[in-house]
Amino acid sequence: MEYQYPMDVDWTTEEKIAVITFFQAVEKAYETGIPKKELVDAYKRFKEVVPSKAEEKTHCAAFEKGSGYSPYRTVKSAKEAEETAIIRM
Repeated sequence: MEYQYPMDVDWTTEEKIAVITFFQAVEKAYETGIPKKELVDAYKRFKEVVPSKAEEKTHCAAFEKGSGYSPYRTVKSAKEAEETAIIRM
């Protein structure tokens, strides 16, 4: 698939890396599976960069539109899973 990660031009390089890492974690959940801790850690860092719920929804919707992968459903699955779970979508 060819799509771009949603980015904000005002983010620092470190913030962009954190956002990309989260979206890559979502991709991994769909493609191969990812340990819950790895996904949750990536999401926590993403939320440090994107604390606003409205902004989160905007970026996640853009990612889902381009990739077909739902960050919302992935994070929801992780929150409901046991600590040692592998998240597979």
